[in-house]
Amino acid sequence: MSDIVLKHNEKLDVREIIKDLDKYEPRRRGWHWREPAPDLQMGPFVYHDVSKPLKNSVGLPPAKFFGGIDPQPMPVITTEIASGRFEDDIRRMRMAAWHGADHIMVIRHMGQSHIDGLMEGTPQGIGGIPVTRKQVRAQRKALDAIEDEVGRPINYHSYVSGVAGPDVAVMFAEEGINGAHQDPQYNVLYRDINCVRSFVDACESKKIMAWADILQIDGAHNANATAREAWKVMPELIVQHSINSLFSEKVGIKPQNISLSTVPPSATPAPCMYLDLPYAVALRDICNRYKMRAQQNTKYICSSVREATVTHVLNMMISKLTSADIQSTITPDEGRNVPWHIYNIEACDNAKQALIGMDGLMEMVELKKDGPLRENAREIKERALLFMQEIVEVGGYFQAVQEGFFVDSAKYPARNGDGIARKIEGGIGYGFIFEREDDYMAPVTAHFGYNNVEQYGGDPENPSALIGGCTFEDRSKIVFIEELDENDCVARRLEKVENYLDGKAIKPEMEWCGDGVVLMTMMVPANTRTAEAVALEIGKKLGLDNPEVTSKEVMQEAEGTRIEMKGKVPFDVDPEGLEIPPEPHHLPDEILYKEFKDHPMVVVCGTVGEDEHSVGMREIINIKHGGIEKWGIKVNYLGTSVPVEKLVDAAVELNANAICASTIISHDNIHYKNMKRINELAIEKGIRDKVIITAGGTQVVPEDARKTGIDEGFGRDSHGIDVATFLCEEAMRRRGELGPDEKADEKFAK
Repeated sequence: MSDIVLKHNEKLDVREIIKDLDKYEPRRRGWHWREPAPDLQMGPFVYHDVSKPLKNSVGLPPAKFFGGIDPQPMPVITTEIASGRFEDDIRRMRMAAWHGADHIMVIRHMGQSHIDGLMEGTPQGIGGIPVTRKQVRAQRKALDAIEDEVGRPINYHSYVSGVAGPDVAVMFAEEGINGAHQDPQYNVLYRDINCVRSFVDACESKKIMAWADILQIDGAHNANATAREAWKVMPELIVQHSINSLFSEKVGIKPQNISLSTVPPSATPAPCMYLDLPYAVALRDICNRYKMRAQQNTKYICSSVREATVTHVLNMMISKLTSADIQSTITPDEGRNVPWHIYNIEACDNAKQALIGMDGLMEMVELKKDGPLRENAREIKERALLFMQEIVEVGGYFQAVQEGFFVDSAKYPARNGDGIARKIEGGIGYGFIFEREDDYMAPVTAHFGYNNVEQYGGDPENPSALIGGCTFEDRSKIVFIEELDENDCVARRLEKVENYLDGKAIKPEMEWCGDGVVLMTMMVPANTRTAEAVALEIGKKLGLDNPEVTSKEVMQEAEGTRIEMKGKVPFDVDPEGLEIPPEPHHLPDEILYKEFKDHPMVVVCGTVGEDEHSVGMREIINIKHGGIEKWGIKVNYLGTSVPVEKLVDAAVELNANAICASTIISHDNIHYKNMKRINELAIEKGIRDKVIITAGGTQVVPEDARKTGIDEGFGRDSHGIDVATFLCEEAMRRRGELGPDEKADEKFAK
């Protein structure tokens, strides 16, 4: 158990997390896979390929119709977090975990690839966070508490790449990191790090990761994101996956701890399933001894959340058909900004909804053994094998890179001569690899390569015994550095937002605490250029700071444009000054069904006076809209413009138990006058003690309605469940089964 215990109705306090970090020790090493729960009964359903449910979670929005169930799919769910401030990411991690994420991937500041040692402190980053020991330790400590709260181990992940790769790997092993990217090809192709340096560093890094049982994810998917036409690099992707996977195995990483970062290479309007499914099948045929981490396409995301979501659901269809072990989620705002809180959560929910929706799919369908699927998969594999063969023929991987084999825009074996070319004798870190001397000694636990500890009487199988254990065995030898920059540090950033942390002031936020960012959606009836200008002017007139259009979609060239715009509100809200109404009281379905089955209720309804509005009344009544019919109440609807007298007479004639009047028109308080008249007529007709009288409408204030003598009023945003709950409890009170302030669900609970 973590020494920090979170309460579901209280905010996580980052200030408590960063206390005494120098004393923190990780609770475990290694990766955690979800626990299967075959034939799981949840609510009214049986699930076939799901994992053990969470102790605390937030279900999908429709869960309320199914008893609040929240089934968890079998694949580990990844969310990538990259705000630049690690302290705000911690709160986002908690939200993501409640929505089903158990692989938290922290995106490293891209400039860190070229830093040749560990960073210290917790400076602010751009396009990711600077990965430092303090940041890693704080987030792993926070995740200990979060995983206790949700009831499932959470994997923490970052990057072992760049020229400081071995240093970072050591720190990750010391700090209990569970997963990491490590692929020397990424360094070579995308960061121009020298080939030899990258692969030698990778040997050291992978050896350390093997010792710490860290799951390795490769970086082959970057070819997909970089290629001019991504679907043409499928043979190359298989080659890159194969090189890194076998290399890792040779160093000592267990096959079950090697995961391929595979990405469907196309997106609609391309025939993506026809292209991408054969690639997924081909990759699994060749690399079936390893795990599959299913990435999602980013190459063709523009800026529409809808478009990105559909693409990713299609991607997850492939994941389901080919049994992905880890489902990565790309935030639907990938194309517009550093991911926001809400989109991390949307991405997790998209994955959960899609994968649970496809539960049991493979019990009903199978991939065809012949036809285009297998033929196309075979062709991709043949091209990959020929690609690998040519690499061998030209003298190996380094030579192939130098000749520009990779990320060429042609479909192999064709070549356009525009691939990424890196010199064997060049790049960052060139000339900094030295052959070890015969007397080289490194008394550390996990070490790759020649290590002469015998010269000092050491055991090659336990070299660190010479020094009484290295930092892997003796954490007291780890040097923990708090901060190096007194201005660019977490303490200073927290001071600036103290009021927001303590809840004394509230601002909306998307990325950082108190950032004030809001998102607006509008349809502007103009072409895109005009619509953008109009939207920005609207933002300025609304008082937003720095309004910026984030998304434009043509509805029709002449008729209009859908605009999404962000901006910042320049003010705080004092929660102490707010009048917050109580939560609406709703009875559960089972109580309502039982009440109206055991005590049938007849209700007379109508819009009274000279009022022709009917929509609201019908929504209160109609079963399709969750109206009172749903629970077995017999409704007699008299229509609109119903005289008050007719409504009461109908109640007498039908021996009704309740009258429900709708009234929208409110001039001269006619809505309240009609309510008063209904009450008076019910008394005159001798039925007042027999009928429950309610009235509702957008202009109705419940307290004022009750002053007219009726039993209850329902205002704006009232629904069938509100009316049904009141009718049920009022009927029970009249029978003497409930006290004046007693609730039916509380009574049944007792």
